[in-house]
Amino acid sequence: MELDAIPQPELEQIDRIGGADLVIGIIGSERPEQNDSAAGMVREVLAELSKPLRAMVVCNNGTHSPAAVPEVPEDSQSPAVFFCSLPPPAPGETPQHGISNAYRTIFTVGGKLAVRACCVIASRPENATPGWIHRLVQPVLDLGFDLVAPCYTRQKMEGLLNRSVLAPLHGALYGQRLQNPMGPDFGLSGKLLQRILAQYSARRRGPERSLLASIAPAAAFNGFQVCESQLGVRHQSPTDWDNLSSLLSEILGAAFFEMEARAAHWQSIRGSQTLPRFGQPEVPSPENATPVDVHGMLQSFRLGAQNLQDVWGLILPPTSLLELRRLSRLTDDQFRFPDQLWVRIIYDFALGYRLQTISRDHLLRSITPLYLGWIASYALEMQTAGLAEVDSRSELLSKAYEDNKSYLVSRWRWPDRFNP
Repeated sequence: MELDAIPQPELEQIDRIGGADLVIGIIGSERPEQNDSAAGMVREVLAELSKPLRAMVVCNNGTHSPAAVPEVPEDSQSPAVFFCSLPPPAPGETPQHGISNAYRTIFTVGGKLAVRACCVIASRPENATPGWIHRLVQPVLDLGFDLVAPCYTRQKMEGLLNRSVLAPLHGALYGQRLQNPMGPDFGLSGKLLQRILAQYSARRRGPERSLLASIAPAAAFNGFQVCESQLGVRHQSPTDWDNLSSLLSEILGAAFFEMEARAAHWQSIRGSQTLPRFGQPEVPSPENATPVDVHGMLQSFRLGAQNLQDVWGLILPPTSLLELRRLSRLTDDQFRFPDQLWVRIIYDFALGYRLQTISRDHLLRSITPLYLGWIASYALEMQTAGLAEVDSRSELLSKAYEDNKSYLVSRWRWPDRFNP
């Protein structure tokens, strides 16, 4: 999504502004009257920062008539806030693709304005609060960090794709432990924003990559300063179990694509480090715990083990297939998905994605029963666990990803010779 997708009046406004300190993207607000509340919210944030700033707010405000540019004297001590509307979504655009396109527009506006910092709130509109915005931009503007990744207050059965794949995979590959490496809420420095825009522009002739999936790897790869910030409870819609295969295909495909593009970098990294984390975590409300249909998930896993053997046999080595058949014969109470098996499955699917053993979409969708099996196992193991035990469990899984990285590297370098 380039600037030519933005209506001409708003482009002219950007040109008249000339420059800004901060661009704030709010993805998800859809009513024009939200402009007034957003303006007040942004001014509240700017007033708490170290000096007066000029900010551009890019949001879905439902209109493409830009707000008039306020007359702000050069020596004014009042922050100036301008508005620009995101282009409407393309027909058939998926939510994840829509977020990536919105990010690209916000980054491009920020690049044109040569901003010092960028903040994007891509969670539901009720999450776009002064506190969230401040916690994402303050480490950039006042402390010199280049990327502020989010930490959310989660129930033990929330954020499972992050817990099981995205976070431990990012730590093992890039050596930095992030709770949510694909956000979707981030704070960035102008330097990192410009680097990402330059990389995107250089690769425009190749396959399109997910901008959201490339942010944290780009920061790690290029030596930028990264931290995390406690944002609190993230309001999100319940998991759409009927479309889980589509979600896994889109998100894991983006992560595996980024993994393939940066293979020369991550193969030499060993171990991982924790990063500075700002703010205090909230305690999740126990009454909001999400119920999970463990039996239904295990039935889906067993059905997959019965019907997808031919597909999985093109991706997984015989030892993993044998272990999956053994798991499919266990009762619900006995069922536990070993960490080493799960990690090697993720690594093997990443390799299958790279080699295009079968169609990439078919490959990624076939992981759904395996993922449901992992969730069911995790739910059974954690059903009486407290928050400390949940955190310890995540640490064990992260260690399994790191311990098995040599398996990944060997298979990645010699896929035809290495078949355990």
